[in-house]
Amino acid sequence: MDARVNTHAPVEYLLHLADNAVVLGQRNAEWCGHAPVIEEDMAMANNSLDLIGQARLLYQYAAERMNADVRAPRSAAWPAGAITEDTLAYFRDVPDFRNYVLLELPHSAPLVPSGVGDRDWSTTIVRNFLYSALMVLVWERLSQSTDAQLAAIAAKSLKEVRYHLRHSRDWLVRLGDGTDESKRRTQAALDWLLPFTEEFWTASALESAVADNATGVEVASLRGEWDALVSDAIAEATLTRPAPVKGYVHRGKTGVHSEHLGYLLGEMQSLARQHPGAVW
Repeated sequence: MDARVNTHAPVEYLLHLADNAVVLGQRNAEWCGHAPVIEEDMAMANNSLDLIGQARLLYQYAAERMNADVRAPRSAAWPAGAITEDTLAYFRDVPDFRNYVLLELPHSAPLVPSGVGDRDWSTTIVRNFLYSALMVLVWERLSQSTDAQLAAIAAKSLKEVRYHLRHSRDWLVRLGDGTDESKRRTQAALDWLLPFTEEFWTASALESAVADNATGVEVASLRGEWDALVSDAIAEATLTRPAPVKGYVHRGKTGVHSEHLGYLLGEMQSLARQHPGAVW
């Protein structure tokens, strides 16, 4: 047994993982009542519940740690009393969130402004596939974390994300190797979204720290395995993996987001902010 088994992962790392889950959970929940067929309506709702459940466990753990630390930063805008999972989900603002920019993008077809085009199923599927392929690897490593509570959360989450990956991969192949129209739209979604995954591999002092004490994982070390998963699925879907795009790399995990996150949080947080402290 590793002598560091009781080491705690930094709260900022827990929030990064939780923010990823809650933002994508909120996005996927937007398909409720709008999916192509009723079975997928249910599948996407269950996917959202899995992600929001992961976020809850992580926010609860982060809140517990923050309440125990008198030095933990608190905002004057937060409801009075102990920090809770609701505090962290509903009363933090855009710069406080540490999710990948990929996850906050709208479901619109590539290059169609949000609110102009209908939801595009291929965009959702490609995004879910790219992220799930990463998180299968991340949760697998985190299930061996020296932070025992994070390891338990990871073990539960790994079971769920394996299903998310299978579901999105099956759809990727179905759409890519389907009709001319489904192939065109899925290729366009892949061309649009793949560059956003460059953020996964950017250097992070936080990730280096959790890798050093074995509480977390440096995501850049997973790139080879992720590339293999992604390339294999793209080939089976008879799609073309776009060439790497050089240029700006998004920095959502350091708090620099697109304009889309503000609208997403505005909808997600509106009720809690109108009635802070309310219980039901």
